[in-house]
Amino acid sequence: MKVVILGIDGYIGWPLALRLLKEGHDVVGVDSFYTRARVSEVGSGSITPIKDMKDRIKDASKFYGKTIGFYEGDINDPDFVYMFMEREKPDAIVHLAEQRSAPYSMIGLKQARETLIQNMGGTINLVYAMKDIVPKAHLLKLGTMGEYGTPNIDIPEGFFEIEYRGRKDTLPFPKFAGSWYHWSKVHDTNNLMFANRVWGLRITDVMQGVVYGTGTKEIKETESYTRFDIDEVWGTALNRFCVQAVLGMPVTAYGKGEQRRGFLSLEDSISCLMLGLNKPPEIGEYRVYNQFDEHYSINELAAYVKENGEKILGREVEIKHVENPRVEKDQHYYNPEHKKLKELGYKPSGNLRAELEKIIEDVNRFRENAIRFKDAVMPRTYWKESRGLK
Repeated sequence: MKVVILGIDGYIGWPLALRLLKEGHDVVGVDSFYTRARVSEVGSGSITPIKDMKDRIKDASKFYGKTIGFYEGDINDPDFVYMFMEREKPDAIVHLAEQRSAPYSMIGLKQARETLIQNMGGTINLVYAMKDIVPKAHLLKLGTMGEYGTPNIDIPEGFFEIEYRGRKDTLPFPKFAGSWYHWSKVHDTNNLMFANRVWGLRITDVMQGVVYGTGTKEIKETESYTRFDIDEVWGTALNRFCVQAVLGMPVTAYGKGEQRRGFLSLEDSISCLMLGLNKPPEIGEYRVYNQFDEHYSINELAAYVKENGEKILGREVEIKHVENPRVEKDQHYYNPEHKKLKELGYKPSGNLRAELEKIIEDVNRFRENAIRFKDAVMPRTYWKESRGLK
């Protein structure tokens, strides 16, 4: 199978490329190095050492005997998308090439417009190129559980049955996004459903939870790291907590800390994506998977980091609640379904508490980089005050 990975330089894109190579597939990567530039823009960077793409490809080739094809460019440029699609004619496309940060989209008007235009523009270019060049290819698109928001009812996998005024139908579940980034993903979902309906493109739309971890089996084998961001714009809450614990800073939970989200390990994220690629939908099928293992509150995450941090570091880790920069419910019901991947054969392997030990050990290993970027950890982007990059 020939797979094009859009966003191959990213946190998930690189370990996915390694897994595909290891399993004997042909891999072609596409990236504009957008994330590297934008993380630098906010005064931060990956604390794990990430090589340039040329050296990454050399490392992968040395271990797995196959070379990754690579195109540098922006998928928001339709001519570029048509060019590489015409040359490669892939069997599958994994779409990871989007602006992925909710806080970045809330910095100000420039970042909000950039997020909406970049994400929706790239996706519409992609589906048109598929329709015109490889209409039978499989598009696996990474969405987010954040599209659903936190409704006061169970969250299904994409669609649900509804009865209204005596009539029944199966409809897309309503979306309640919490940032311009999450709304861009909602619009992507709507556009993908429409592309499927009018052109019969086969599409897997993955609503993924928060991914944690610094490595996969292949990263350990090759020692070719994926990125690990720690700042308040590009890093996750769990990443920030681990860095704060290692550097002796208070672990800062936003608001009351009762916000609850779905999580899965990087290893399991890659396994799920591989399962979706190896068991594609039928021609003309559009399917939605909720991809996470367990859901945790921010307070639970902070407590786990404290427990593991104190065991590994041998000193007290303080938890401190700070003003929530986001506009979100502090307390809410949260019960999403996640059955379909398991029905395909997915078996979770990740364990948050066990993985935390490895994350904290890696952060401690690269603590010089953590120290270098520690000023970017605390919140500076406030939803109600978004006026531009400070």
